[in-house]
Parts: sequence; structure tokens; C-alpha cells
Amino acid sequence: MVGFGSLAGCSSGSGGDARAAVKPAAHQAAARSASHHLTLDTSHDYGNKYSDGVLPVGDGKYTSSGAKKGYIYACSQYASSLSSGNGGADTRGPWFTNNNTEYDVNDKVPVEGSVSWPNATHSIKTTSTKRKITSNGLPTSHTTGTFPISSSDPAYSYDRNPNSITAQSISMSLTKSPKYGSPRCMGGEVGIMTTGVMLFNALDAEGRDAGAWETQDHCDAHPERTGVYHYHTLSSCITKRSVHHVIGWAFDGFPITGPYVHGSSNQLTTSNLDACHGITSKVKINGKSVTTYHYVMTQDYPYSVSCFRAKPFTTGPVP
Repeated sequence: MVGFGSLAGCSSGSGGDARAAVKPAAHQAAARSASHHLTLDTSHDYGNKYSDGVLPVGDGKYTSSGAKKGYIYACSQYASSLSSGNGGADTRGPWFTNNNTEYDVNDKVPVEGSVSWPNATHSIKTTSTKRKITSNGLPTSHTTGTFPISSSDPAYSYDRNPNSITAQSISMSLTKSPKYGSPRCMGGEVGIMTTGVMLFNALDAEGRDAGAWETQDHCDAHPERTGVYHYHTLSSCITKRSVHHVIGWAFDGFPITGPYVHGSSNQLTTSNLDACHGITSKVKINGKSVTTYHYVMTQDYPYSVSCFRAKPFTTGPVP
């Protein structure tokens, strides 16, 4: 398995004794809050708020004190690591605009190259209780850029990513019946996509908006120091973007979908989702339409899962 477990078990919950000490009224209020699902209104026109490609920058929008809409709920050890200054882009790209509070995704410089990975493997097998996923972390359905970034690549001027893409040994057993509850904190990794590629949260190693700062390839991905190729944002190479279509699985077992309610002109944004970047609607799983809570990948920060709604098998490592 690739690097999971250094923050396993970290969550917003307290230990058993502390839970037992909660007063009945407070406990009932917490239970009501945990059971409240934000539900998709398929008749509503959500519009296309970011049709021009100009997105808000999410630098520093993380917290370790509890879930908050538009923020990453980071486990305390992970949050502490984000101030270390170890990694990320070398300089701000010219795609930043409006006093650096926004960036134009259309102006970002992609990493050059088109590398195929014929040895890519990705498998999902289901049992009565588990969804078992194995992968070597290489994309099964698209090419990648050339990494490390060459000094002759225009992207090198902004982000000199020195890492190579390498095959991993990824194996995870996710529950098929995650129990929706109060938000739980996370580390740097949040799930795996159906392309076989890992999904990291919205932050770079310095707590900045990775989608805004870091240069990625034509599929909006790049490798970290151990060679794990990953997305931070919704990949342009993932074309099935319906809110009813599964494009990945979070570590807590809930599905991840695209943002389109009725095509690209009617899609969800962060403002339409709950504090963990999710909503409840009908999703097609294993050929059946089921009503479930799921996370949504959006155009805007924090892009995907920002906290876990069920107990994850790991909160992901400190990157």
C-alpha cells in the first residue's frame, strides 16, 4: 500500500470516555445535526458560475478546529506540517489576477509531454460488505505529462517539479455502507479515482491552493516526491461529469461524482454543497440508481472532499 496510515484514526471525535460524558440534550442535538443531509434539487438551475474560468484562490483556507464550508478540515498533525514550507510551486504564475485573489485556469501553463502507461492497472471488486480497490496508481484512460519537468519546458519557470511518476502498490478495502455522521478531519490524501489515479485534497505542501499555484499536465495532475501521480482538481481528462456518475471513491466509502446537474450550463459549486463538499442525491452504483450521500468535484476551491462524513480507513499521510 502506498504510504497510508501515518495519520490513521485521527478524527474530530473524542475518545470513548469523553463521548460517554456528553449530556443527553447535547448528544441529541449532535445526532440531529449528523443526520441532516443536504439534498440535491434536480429542478433548480444552479447555472455555470465560473464559465469564464476565473476562479477564487483558496490560499490558507484550512482549519483544524472543525469543519467549515469552503475550507479543508485538516487533522492537527497534518495542519502543523503545512506551515513548514517544504514544497510547492517556486513562484506565482502570470495566471493570478485581481490582486492575486483569483486565477484564470485558461491561462495556466501545462507541463509538456504525452506519456503512455501500458502497464497501468486498476481493479474494483465488491463483496457483500466491502469495495476492494487495487491499483498501481498509473492512469488507465489517459496519458501524462513528462516528469521531472524539463528545464526547457515553459512550466519550469514557475514550478520545477523534480519528481518522477512511478508505479505504486495501492490496496484499500472500503465499506459499502458508510455511516453518515459528523465531519471528520483529513490528511493530504482523500480518495482514488476510477482512472486509477490518487486524489489529494486542495492544498499544496505549504497550505496554498494547489490548483492555483502548482503546474500540472494536460490532465491536471502531477507526481509528489514518492512518485505518486495525483489530482487536486477535477481532471479535464475525466469527461463523464454528471452528478449521478461515480468518478471516484473517498477513503470513507462514499462515492465522488462530477458537478453537472443537467450539463455544463447547470453545475454545482462549493456554495451549493455542505461543509465536507458533499450532497445527497441519486447516484448510479454497480448499474443501480441509489440515493446516497456523495462528494462532488467542482471547479472552485476546495474542489473535492474537504472532510470525511464517515469513518475513513485512513485519514491519509502527511505529504
